[in-house]
Amino acid sequence: MRDLKEIAKLFLKLGIIGFGGPAAHIAMMQDEVVVKRKWLSEQEFLDMIGATNLIPGPNSTEMAIHIGHERGGWRGLIVAGLCFILPAVLITGIFAWLYKLYGQLPEVQPFVYGIKPAIIAIILGAIFPLAKKSLKSLQLIILGILVLIGALFGISEIYLMFGAGIVALTLAYAQQGNSSKLSIFFPISLASIQTTAIVSATNTSLFWIFLKIGAVLYGSGYVLFAFLDTELVVTGLLSRRELIDAIAVGQLTPGPVFSSVTFVGYQINGLAGAVVSTIAIFIPSFLFVALLNPMVKMMRNSKIFSAFLDAVNVASVALIVAVSFEMGKDAITDWRTILIAVISVAIAFGYRKVNSAFVVIGGSLMGYLLTML
Repeated sequence: MRDLKEIAKLFLKLGIIGFGGPAAHIAMMQDEVVVKRKWLSEQEFLDMIGATNLIPGPNSTEMAIHIGHERGGWRGLIVAGLCFILPAVLITGIFAWLYKLYGQLPEVQPFVYGIKPAIIAIILGAIFPLAKKSLKSLQLIILGILVLIGALFGISEIYLMFGAGIVALTLAYAQQGNSSKLSIFFPISLASIQTTAIVSATNTSLFWIFLKIGAVLYGSGYVLFAFLDTELVVTGLLSRRELIDAIAVGQLTPGPVFSSVTFVGYQINGLAGAVVSTIAIFIPSFLFVALLNPMVKMMRNSKIFSAFLDAVNVASVALIVAVSFEMGKDAITDWRTILIAVISVAIAFGYRKVNSAFVVIGGSLMGYLLTML
């Protein structure tokens, strides 16, 4: 019970302060569970990052579920996932209600202005020790550089992840020099599922739309919004303006970007639509992690598949670096954001024991004050 309380307390906190998207969430989790609490080693944490990239769904939510499972079994899995998701869902639900009532979102842009560069500093501070741990050989360094270049040129992350893993797996198998059968681990849901037009906005139809998206979606929250455009805007259930505002809410609120579906569901079918949509999109993440978690340890204990996992880990780090670079181009645009970023980086690297929440809050307040100048 004590472990469950610790899990709940940690992931409620992360769900409330977790601004900046999956890369930032994972950075905060690394700081909390590896550096401060020592629940996991850096290698175990890296293995989980690699594993979450192999399956569909929101990476940071699946990391929370993995960590909960490691710390508290299946009860910890449920507690960690729910505590990380619920704050974002509740905050998004409030935004959805206000939007339905007034037709617009509250003005919070000055605060977000300073959060974004601070978040990049948090990501870089966390990814540095993970990068040192994952780059174990010249082969892995080369793979990491190639994945980073591929990501910056817009190649799909799933191709990069599995490409790096399969290259390392093939090399390890060749070096092993045995004739045992080689079976390659593939993601559960790579088969394409055809989109069907939805005739009416019933809660049942919403459930199946979001269950399917949660079960097949790889990539960032922006990929989610592309799915929503196809499934809801094109079929007339949601206006493009509402979709754009849902994207804005996803960026403004802490926790997983997938909580945007709470906003979408509320606009379509009120409170019931919000609840149904939210439950449906997160169900696959719990199931996939429950199935995958034991396999990660089996892969680490196999020499050949350990090479696969090492390559996936390096690719994961490279992808986070690429995300940080793209975020930086959008977030660091003038002297104010440069100043916030420099101060945040200095704190993240120079004072590693400072809670990442203070960096986020500090960036937010600096952003607000500097925009007043």
